[in-house]
Amino acid sequence: MGESLSQRKIRAKKILSIFKKQYDGAWTTLNYSTPFQLLIATILSAQCTDARVNLLTPALFAKFPDAKSLAAAPLPEIESLIRPSGFYKNKAKNIKKTAQIIFEKHGGKVPGTMDSLLELAGVARKTANIVLFHAFGKEEGIAVDTHCMRLSHRLGFTSSRRNQQKIEKELMAFIEKNEWGMYTNWMVLHGRKFCKARAPNCKECPLSRLCPKRGV
Repeated sequence: MGESLSQRKIRAKKILSIFKKQYDGAWTTLNYSTPFQLLIATILSAQCTDARVNLLTPALFAKFPDAKSLAAAPLPEIESLIRPSGFYKNKAKNIKKTAQIIFEKHGGKVPGTMDSLLELAGVARKTANIVLFHAFGKEEGIAVDTHCMRLSHRLGFTSSRRNQQKIEKELMAFIEKNEWGMYTNWMVLHGRKFCKARAPNCKECPLSRLCPKRGV
């Protein structure tokens, strides 16, 4: 017999309680000084590690620290600065266009609503959720990245492995709203430390007794 939604909610509370103790002070691992820099760094992190993005953004933000400067930046120069992030040509177009929209439509300030963020180039719900929570303290959804997808499925929280919208909807059904923002931060740290993609360390994992797919 499968786990009911109420049973899953109880198990999730136990797991998140462990996360709170295990990863006290957890936050996004992207380095930024302003909401705009967080937005750009998050766009660059698509299919790229946060560590690599953090190596690129100091030079990028030193030359183009805000929407006004990045909107006016030559595209080839942006491409050169972000090349190691992968898919750099498309990312360069997106961040330049996003900077232009923010400068022209929002007075140079990153908008603080889901709808406005989704109007920006290269921004989907994952990026919008990260920016809303870390820059504005708003919890409107759960940022579903690769760690979140992998761990949520292994923990038996979701039926899908790859459908980000479905995964987010399933998670939001039983995770308390005041924990939506931190959920992904905890998943990222736990995925790096214990629940790795190819060799999960179930033996030392503090969630082992609560995980239905340990060792899978």
